[in-house]
Amino acid sequence: MLYNWLLLGLAIIAEVTATSALKASDGFTRPGPVILVVAGYGLAFYLMSVTLRVLPMGVVYAVWSGVGIVLIAAIGWLVFGQRLDLPAVIGIALIIAGVGVLNLASQGAPPPQ
Repeated sequence: MLYNWLLLGLAIIAEVTATSALKASDGFTRPGPVILVVAGYGLAFYLMSVTLRVLPMGVVYAVWSGVGIVLIAAIGWLVFGQRLDLPAVIGIALIIAGVGVLNLASQGAPPPQ
């Protein structure tokens, strides 16, 4: 089971890398970032599909999207100079709390082993 959570983590990293490269591709006009976009999304969806053999779809997607949103917001702020105002920070904190509740308290989320 822990192996599947590790794969999900790698899928999230691949997706966040691809999304960051999408921003850097400047509308698909820069070949280097475009290659990262295609490879990153391909790897991300493959790894996520493998985790869905064992982990519940709702849990996988909630973790995938929640962690991805938080990481992309952080990269946008740190790398691309995008502002995070108070409502954005509160929203991100609520996303983190929601993913935590889902994984710690939900009967649909199997505990990592």
